[in-house]
Amino acid sequence: MSCISCLAFRQKKLDNSVEEKDNLHLKEKIGGENSSGASSFTFYELSLATKGFKCANLIGEGGFGKVYKGHLSKGQASQIIYIKVVAIKQLNLDGQQGSHEFVTEVLMLSLFHHSNLVKLIGYCSEGNQRLLVYEYMPKRSLEHHLFEPEKSKQLSWNVRMKIAVGAARGLEYLQCKAYPPVIYRDLKSANILLDHDFNPKLSDFGLAKLGPVGDNTHVSTRVMGTYGYCAPEYAMSGKLTLKSDIYSFGVVLLELITGHKALDLTRKSGHQNLVAWFRPYFNNKRMYAQVVDSRLEGNYPPRSLNHAIAITAMCLQEDANRRPLINDIVVALEYIASKSIRELNKRLESKPETNPN
Repeated sequence: MSCISCLAFRQKKLDNSVEEKDNLHLKEKIGGENSSGASSFTFYELSLATKGFKCANLIGEGGFGKVYKGHLSKGQASQIIYIKVVAIKQLNLDGQQGSHEFVTEVLMLSLFHHSNLVKLIGYCSEGNQRLLVYEYMPKRSLEHHLFEPEKSKQLSWNVRMKIAVGAARGLEYLQCKAYPPVIYRDLKSANILLDHDFNPKLSDFGLAKLGPVGDNTHVSTRVMGTYGYCAPEYAMSGKLTLKSDIYSFGVVLLELITGHKALDLTRKSGHQNLVAWFRPYFNNKRMYAQVVDSRLEGNYPPRSLNHAIAITAMCLQEDANRRPLINDIVVALEYIASKSIRELNKRLESKPETNPN
């Protein structure tokens, strides 16, 4: 039994909680494996693709499990038709919750398709194994580039704004184009993957929830996600809304601007929580140049920086109702990104040419 309908049936046996109803709703909308576009793989096939899950192929690791680079081939040994490079996530199944996250991710990514959402190629649910097969993202995660010293210089101001725009478009699709709308619930730099041109794609939908519809204003659920990114009202009450993701997006914007982690226990007291540390600076433009990521070496348009921080401040409003809609965020960020390109190009053109003699 490996079809999507069977996966949902297994989940029903494991968990009769309120969260299981979301998966049943999704299963009804998909209507079977053929409409999902995701293929079913055997554990043997994925073991071959990763050379036995060899350490040399390990490209990521977290609480969810390990991610390996793999090569899927089609054809006989004497005549390989093609080889596809993929990322294979082997989940750590922690009881019912691990199985729930696996089913949720398969169903979510089977339903929803967008250029800024990572593509699910297939899955494996053989025995007690739970694996997911994604398109391979060669630049890995935004977290990797922001916080690995040897990588950070690749993230120019224009690239950072490009990533912000793409991530916002992915979120806009989930909130405005999908029905029912989807609350991502785990938006963070580690879950924003980058292709070879630094185009971002949202990944890891195991914690995603169907959002409120009709007269409902929120979804009640136990608090999940990553500390430092969770909206305060959700962390305190468990009431989840679309605006909860807007807060998390604001934290990612702040990481892009400052180059600091949402939560960094290696920093001194008062600086460890990024939002709490930066909040006093939001209304002090004279301090912006001192808190922007020093690795940018001043190569950013000051007006674009001001606008980016203004958007970030709105996203991080403690009152969820005062946070902007994702549509407005996309429009504002697209304007900043295009303006930044023009301003930086003008700056380069105005520089005097150096005479090598």
